[in-house]
Amino acid sequence: MKLLDCQGKHYREVNAMVEEWWNAGEREIILEGINGHRYIGRALSGNGYIEVRGTPGDDLGIFMDGATVRVKGNAQDGTGNTMNSGKIIIEGDARDITGLSMRGGKIWVRGNIGYRTGIHMKSYEDDYPIIIVGGTTGDFLGEYMAGGLILVLGLELDDDVSPVGKFIASGMHGGTIFIRGKLTEKQVGKGIGIEKVSEEQLAEISNYLEEYSKDLGISLPHFAPPDWVQLFPFTSRPYGRLYAY
Repeated sequence: MKLLDCQGKHYREVNAMVEEWWNAGEREIILEGINGHRYIGRALSGNGYIEVRGTPGDDLGIFMDGATVRVKGNAQDGTGNTMNSGKIIIEGDARDITGLSMRGGKIWVRGNIGYRTGIHMKSYEDDYPIIIVGGTTGDFLGEYMAGGLILVLGLELDDDVSPVGKFIASGMHGGTIFIRGKLTEKQVGKGIGIEKVSEEQLAEISNYLEEYSKDLGISLPHFAPPDWVQLFPFTSRPYGRLYAY
């Protein structure tokens, strides 16, 4: 195990040290004193664990391909940007464009998340990206989403409070979004279907929920199908008529 005190260090110095240790075969790294350091975990491949103590900067886990990163706090914009595989666990909140162009792997957020979560998220062959948000999300959740799965749990919210913002799934043309809690049609983009979740569908996502619960060390309430809705696109080309006849 390697421990690095990052206080006062430039993000390039921190990333260079992490990559040097990783390439030398070190697979457990703890970063103390993180405060806005960008690109932590960039393009790391293979199994291993990085613990981030503090608040990392933008693009945490960018291009990551297999590692597990745990943040003992909040994360800023672009977490999991173009991530291929691995897992990012945020014990606090995350900001905007989390999961931007994510192609695989898992992102767990214990708290709330910002705008445009899962924008341009996509799946390919066996790669299937998953985002689970424990609290709420901002506007434009799943914008231009092309594949994968997003679960919004809305934990600790009153029944009359929606866990998501406006313009949900705008331009979505693949994948599925499951939302637990209040949702109105006015919150959802055009060309998007809204359906209640069945017992079978809830069973299909139960393994992800169990993994999320275990990784974050929390107990989830009993989830019943009537508590959930799913969003899906009616077409794979929502803007086809704008560009072609």
